[in-house]
Amino acid sequence: MAKILSIETATSVCSVAIHSCGELISLADVSEQGAHAQKLMPLIDQILMESGMDYSELDAIAVSEGPGSYTGLRIGVSTAKGLAYGLDKPLIGVNTLKALASAVLAEEGEVVLPIMDARRMEIYYEAFDSSLNSLIPLDSEVLNEESFKNFLESGRVYFLGDALEKLKTVIHHPNAGFLDSIGFSASHLGGLAYSKWLKNEMEDLAYFVPNYLKEFKALHSKKNPLLNL
Repeated sequence: MAKILSIETATSVCSVAIHSCGELISLADVSEQGAHAQKLMPLIDQILMESGMDYSELDAIAVSEGPGSYTGLRIGVSTAKGLAYGLDKPLIGVNTLKALASAVLAEEGEVVLPIMDARRMEIYYEAFDSSLNSLIPLDSEVLNEESFKNFLESGRVYFLGDALEKLKTVIHHPNAGFLDSIGFSASHLGGLAYSKWLKNEMEDLAYFVPNYLKEFKALHSKKNPLLNL
């Protein structure tokens, strides 16, 4: 029985969950200013108590690895690494957007496209098929009327995430479905984390860092142009 603690702090939501063999057994989340720094550990204590578990009974720590908020990811990953090290448990990193996509029960031929608010009209995105295979790699884009036209012209596309309102201002295609009711949550990490657990796909604590994406792009293109050569 693999019991995995999952931590999701990539967005404004501070969320933690416990899954047993991929099945959710406890969940707690808060969405308020400063929640990541102030509420993360108390939330973990809370769900362990509600589940009648001790830290020592956990088999692994899973964490949303990004993309997302620099501060949120830093706090979530630092906490996850600290717990994994202190408890001598393996660490499992989970793609934030893939975790969100896993909440959608799409049919064959349909596309699931989770998006995350960046700034102004920019978003982070990745596209997945109904089996959660990546169709386009994780990237960022400034939204316009042509965004994701290739997918929309081919069939049904489900959009979800925290940037739907800005997306709706530029995309009006009949094949676009907007799933407003599904948000970022640690509850979505458990299934993917358990799959990685079964495959022994664990992270190296010494080298694991969040995928900030935007900071890397800014560094590469603006702050240090010599890296572009």
